[in-house]
Amino acid sequence: MATALHTKIKVLIVDDSAIVRKILSQQLSKHPNIEIVGTAPDPFVARDKILSLKPDVLTLDVEMPRMDGITFLQKLMKSHPMPVIVLSSVTPKGGKAAMEAFEAGAVEVISKPGPAYSVGDACGDLIEKIKAASKAQVKKLTAPQQRDASPPTKLHMAATTNKIFAIGASTGGVQALSCVLPALPANAPGTVVVQHMPANFTTSFAQRLNSECTVNVKEAQHGDRVIPGCVLIAPGGLHMLLQRSGANYYVAIKDGPSVCHQRPSAEVLFNSVAKYAGANAVGAILTGMGNDGASGLLNMRQNGAFTIAQDEASCIVFGMPKEAIDRGAAQKIVPLQDVARTMIGAASRC
Repeated sequence: MATALHTKIKVLIVDDSAIVRKILSQQLSKHPNIEIVGTAPDPFVARDKILSLKPDVLTLDVEMPRMDGITFLQKLMKSHPMPVIVLSSVTPKGGKAAMEAFEAGAVEVISKPGPAYSVGDACGDLIEKIKAASKAQVKKLTAPQQRDASPPTKLHMAATTNKIFAIGASTGGVQALSCVLPALPANAPGTVVVQHMPANFTTSFAQRLNSECTVNVKEAQHGDRVIPGCVLIAPGGLHMLLQRSGANYYVAIKDGPSVCHQRPSAEVLFNSVAKYAGANAVGAILTGMGNDGASGLLNMRQNGAFTIAQDEASCIVFGMPKEAIDRGAAQKIVPLQDVARTMIGAASRC
């Protein structure tokens, strides 16, 4: 991890493509706080360079000769845990690989530069991910977050009617949501989630969560109703807003400029929840770098919602929750394993 004495973040690029290694090295080196200390064409060369160069962050391709990136990541996190950002294709196979990468301990997964995703955009995103990864508490990624061993407690339906859960997360959020959402009961309030993730990866993410949860989890589509027992994940690359028609809530999926450097943005979601759900909402901001969602969560609180922030000790990166706490947006600060329980309790009371 970069320190005050070494202000630059040392990065090692692992990719079998010489062209990709060259482009990434050139583009990332332009940033004043990033130093490319080396490159490697495969995991075997990378293993030696990690020991000799001691990088702060590793960027890792998935498809490589001799050993694939996921297998290498699994071995690395057991023997030499460190922040790793995986570059994966945006194909369905790439989406599945992205989920495998998170399970293996990757801090972040981004789309690999290609025809559908310009190198400039990819490097811009990668720079932000490298900054976040350099601050990550990586040891937390070597084992799954502990979940409440007891089964989710069913809520009285009257208590959940017209209630809304809204959750925002970024770096470390895949692991965090895999702890929070399975702890929700089958009749939990309708839940809307923004997790910073590239387009085409959220489909696989929602499918994986759905297999782990009592609630139904799906990637949101424009016009989907927000109903008890259903969790809607914002599609990567698009904003998701809560809307209301009479007593019914639904979501709108929209394109548009990034907000707080993000699309989807928790800020956009939270502000819409503040407007249309008000005191009927419970909001939670989880691990992540930056300030996305902090002002939106404050807006929710000011409109009567109950608001929660994940505590520093359980965060992979304490950026987003810290910003929310500093602004007075969070009524309660809790460890990750208590987030679902706190949200359920708040829904029962409000």
